[in-house]
Amino acid sequence: MHTCLIFDLGLIPYASALAVQQRFVAGRKSGAIGDVLLLCEHPHVITIGRNGHRNNLLVSENVLQQKAVELYETNRGGDVTYHGPGQIIGYPILDLGAARKDVRWYVCSLEETMIRATREFGVIAGREEGKIGVWVGEAGRSEKLAAIGVHLSRWITSHGFAYNVSTDLDYFDLIVPCGIAGRKATSLEKLLGRNVYREDVLEKITRNFGEVFDRKMTKGSLPECQKQMDGFESAAVGRV
Repeated sequence: MHTCLIFDLGLIPYASALAVQQRFVAGRKSGAIGDVLLLCEHPHVITIGRNGHRNNLLVSENVLQQKAVELYETNRGGDVTYHGPGQIIGYPILDLGAARKDVRWYVCSLEETMIRATREFGVIAGREEGKIGVWVGEAGRSEKLAAIGVHLSRWITSHGFAYNVSTDLDYFDLIVPCGIAGRKATSLEKLLGRNVYREDVLEKITRNFGEVFDRKMTKGSLPECQKQMDGFESAAVGRV
């Protein structure tokens, strides 16, 4: 069983988290580090995937600025989505080349991770045919609990999933979530009708992630990992 290090970045701006993610991807490609799961929350931000359409953004950029919502175009798959406080964002940096070179399997495994975690709260969640993510409710009228958008380069994964715990769902009214008209987002707190501690959800998601991906999940030291990558990058520069 391979080890996967967990790093909780806390509340971090999207651009800062992207820079951290890109550095970890480079480190994973080079072999300087092993598999990693980055966890975080973002201040209000809307991202548009590489298959996204601007017309799924329902307000002007001026309105976004007034609401202090940032906007980014990204290289992940999928359409338009919202991230904000109360979400658990997961950015797995995995080498699928050493596991299973199957993008669909990878996406389904991310879904399975969150489906299992949700079940532990007594909520039945699942998939909906033809749609990516985690859904709750009757097919055709279900609401989206978690979104997925990934990117792969040389079979190294980046970007990942967003799981709504206590998210302010009103922000989803600014977009057509994931380009699916007529569907609403939901959150774990809305489904349960009570407050939920982030730490409880994190524990269930990380444990189930390890079970689904057959990884030993271990909390990592971000400074130590960055020091390790610094050393590798310095050595690489010296070889040029």
